[in-house]
Amino acid sequence: MTFKLTYATMFNPPALMHERFEAAAALTRAALGAQHALFIDGADIVARRNFIKTTPVDGTALGRFPAADAAEVDAAVAAARRAFPGWRATPIAERVRLMKAVAALIEERVYLIAAALCLEVGKNRMEGLGEAQEAADFFESYAREFERSEGYSRALADDPLADYRSHNRSVLKPHGVWAVIAPFNFPLALLGGPTAAALVTGNTVVAKGATDTPWAGRLLADCVRDAGVPPGVFNYLTGSGSVAGEALVGHKDIAGITFTGSHDIGMRICRAMLSGAFPRPCIAEMGGKNAAIVTRHADLERAVPGILRSAFGLSGQKCSALSRVYVEEPVADTLLESLRARIAEIRIGDPLVRENWLGPVISPAAAAKFAGYCARLGAEGARILAGGTRLAGAQYPGDCYVTPTLAEAPAGHPLFAEEMFLPILMVCRVPNLDTALRLTNDSPLGLTAGMYGNDAEARRFLDQVEAGVTYVNRPQGATTGAWPWYQAFGGWKGSGSTGKAIGSFYYLPQYLREQSQTIVE
Repeated sequence: MTFKLTYATMFNPPALMHERFEAAAALTRAALGAQHALFIDGADIVARRNFIKTTPVDGTALGRFPAADAAEVDAAVAAARRAFPGWRATPIAERVRLMKAVAALIEERVYLIAAALCLEVGKNRMEGLGEAQEAADFFESYAREFERSEGYSRALADDPLADYRSHNRSVLKPHGVWAVIAPFNFPLALLGGPTAAALVTGNTVVAKGATDTPWAGRLLADCVRDAGVPPGVFNYLTGSGSVAGEALVGHKDIAGITFTGSHDIGMRICRAMLSGAFPRPCIAEMGGKNAAIVTRHADLERAVPGILRSAFGLSGQKCSALSRVYVEEPVADTLLESLRARIAEIRIGDPLVRENWLGPVISPAAAAKFAGYCARLGAEGARILAGGTRLAGAQYPGDCYVTPTLAEAPAGHPLFAEEMFLPILMVCRVPNLDTALRLTNDSPLGLTAGMYGNDAEARRFLDQVEAGVTYVNRPQGATTGAWPWYQAFGGWKGSGSTGKAIGSFYYLPQYLREQSQTIVE
């Protein structure tokens, strides 16, 4: 690529990027329908049961994918356990080299992977390319950070002894077999990021993709294999949460786990990891009910695109998506009219078509939930200002298309408290910044938050807001768009279990445990 692609720079790509994507998309469409395998102990394993995965774009079958059972999960964990001693003993420089090799292969295949992501998830082309590149950046940046940190081995002060020399050291060591469970919305980046962190620090990995998105992880497994990572070090499964997921979480040989998904499931996994013979680490990112504040001093030329991009990008199916806006009364009418006008301009349809910005939601079931939420908006005191309908007809095959929806509601509306994970944005008028901050923080979740206002308001927002990722006056996205080593990404309160963020300085040590070493001469 001739420019640095991130979620913040994706809005003005060079023409060559579009040409390469379209060529890759044509190749990808032509190859649909293949049988895919599990990846266990360095080999492709045909599962006992399989399922057909269709694209939300038009209902076409993408291929047949494995539905792993408990025995196949056990085989993957056993392979990772056998590989752990050798991988842990592999020199840091070699682990770093292999992770950088994975990154290079992802980047080499970025257009083909992006096309698959667009078909599998329903992302538009720039979101697909962004996710593929982000996964490459995770492998590269975590390798670089682990190398820079010299494996987290630190000499401490010698004991003040007169007759002996007592040398002390703090060493961080890997745990063992690490499980990674990824969500459907970022099936490559949120599988690849934790995998890269676990592997470079010396753990072995068993990863599971979401049932709605089994393909992305298989493409990652191909890159890991082709980079030369030894057999058993990385293993990839697909299958239901109730079978494969439960077997993985409950396995006695899982030493730690990284999960991205809903609050309820994340809390269940956290409790499970604490309930055995000894507590095991659980890194859980558990969604958000993200808010943006627009004050009377806001630059609406920045606020409007930032709100739209964060509320409706990927059809609102991001854990960082904007779902609540608190706007001060003096600018509320102007903001709402501007949002309505811009929503009317959004092109909806096949996300692989360049002109379409908004693709489908992940499934017909998600579209049905959308219809249910829109009915509740009206029944419970909100006023729908734009959207609110499902789309049908030849232009919208697959039964997964809905309209971006804007609704104004009083602060007490129950959907201000519920994570919908759909392109529905609710707006509430407030008298002042005090009220906006109180309502923003009045949530058990605290992932991302944004605001538009003057310098003094920005300082107050950053001082008081209860969220792990914050943005001020950002037209590229009010609450979305974090990129590794540009913005750390992690939640407070019920949005995260550790208080440490991905893509930053404090993430890798979570995959390690400290050992104090004293040697007396």
